[in-house]
Amino acid sequence: MALPFARTFCLYRWGAKRLGVVAAEARRGISFRLEEKTAHSSLALFKGDTGVRYGMVGLEPTKLALNVERFREWAVVLADTAVTSGRHYWEVTVKRSQQFRIGVADMDISRDSCIGADDRSWVFTYAQRKWHTMLANEKTPIEGIGQPEKVGLLLEYEAQKLSLVDASQVTVIHTLKTDFRGPVVPAFALWDGELLTHSGLEVPEGL
Repeated sequence: MALPFARTFCLYRWGAKRLGVVAAEARRGISFRLEEKTAHSSLALFKGDTGVRYGMVGLEPTKLALNVERFREWAVVLADTAVTSGRHYWEVTVKRSQQFRIGVADMDISRDSCIGADDRSWVFTYAQRKWHTMLANEKTPIEGIGQPEKVGLLLEYEAQKLSLVDASQVTVIHTLKTDFRGPVVPAFALWDGELLTHSGLEVPEGL
């Protein structure tokens, strides 16, 4: 039996609206928080675990809960959400930091290593007022970007790419070719100041 016209029209509108929601969700990047159990003892999380602050002394390691997931040698923290597919975009606000690394890493990266020091993490590093890409401890200079206030990261899993984005101009500054073999998570290292993350963002048009 055919549905009455009014009911058919309502179902059509509901379906179209639902498809729109799904499409919007498909464009939206991952939402994540920083995972405290991975944070090195010199790092403190704040603002609902979306920001990380470096402390010269930090927390006394003996007062921290014993956790094999915590970074032991370097001031690194990982996000709590893994990526296995899709295109994702997030931003990082830099507050009074002159030395940091941002990127992605394998979920099971060694907790005795630093992101960028091995071939299972892919990062952009800022130090001495200069940007570099970093993979397996090898650095490549990046030109055309100065002191950051906010930068974006575009992760394209299937395309095996990670891009550094000028958040104010919404343009790609540099793209790093990757070699993902499994789930990766946003990763951060910090030696002064603060970083504040902004996730759950749609991939900007044009990227």
